[in-house]
Amino acid sequence: MIIMKTPQQIELMAQAGKILTACHRELREIIRPGVTTMEIDHFADHFINSHGAKAEQKGYKGYPFATCASVNDEICHGFPTQTPLQDGDIVTIDMVVNLNGWLADSAWSYPVGQISEEADKLLKVTKECLYIGIEKAIIGNRLGDISHAVQTHAESHHFSVVRDFTGHGIGQKMHEDPQVLHYGNPNRGVKLSEGMVFTIEPMINIGAYNLTIDENGWTARTADGSLSAQYEHTIAITKNGPLVLTEQD
Repeated sequence: MIIMKTPQQIELMAQAGKILTACHRELREIIRPGVTTMEIDHFADHFINSHGAKAEQKGYKGYPFATCASVNDEICHGFPTQTPLQDGDIVTIDMVVNLNGWLADSAWSYPVGQISEEADKLLKVTKECLYIGIEKAIIGNRLGDISHAVQTHAESHHFSVVRDFTGHGIGQKMHEDPQVLHYGNPNRGVKLSEGMVFTIEPMINIGAYNLTIDENGWTARTADGSLSAQYEHTIAITKNGPLVLTEQD
């Protein structure tokens, strides 16, 4: 069941989004060679708490951290570690902020130092996939229109779209209906209507979309060891078009 949100509830989610995006902006200045993802996690946890909110992922189904920190071939749900990031790495930081019971969710991939042309192209195309998907998030379109637009753009650059993880509805719970696939056919699925709030979060790989799960039961990584990137926004469907609740710029 899709839980529709009122304009007032969307504004409450936007307030959580402001804290989340402020944290991401700070991370731009922090992420560099030599920094550990555990240090990043501690910073994000303190930042969110200091703004009167909490990191919703911490404790979710036993997940022990405030962020997911996925490095290089890790697709998502990477555990923060004490291993220093190295020049040429890419890292995706994913976090969910809970402010007074309302949530916002956003992931962002960052270059660490000087990265390869191939990695730079992956980040660029993955971010483009997110915004191309958002452009399709208008009243009267269907979820499949978002899915198809993302897949078409990724595959036009000879990248693959992860199948096993999707976007999702969000509100007072982290995961609500509907599921938002990042691949598929246009004019399929639920018709978009005012008041729907969900994430679009394409995970794009340089190689194949197949994955494996680490022994920790959480971390997904590319089966072929290729690089993976992810960009995610929480968006609301409004009569004036898609409203991005986690926009950084």
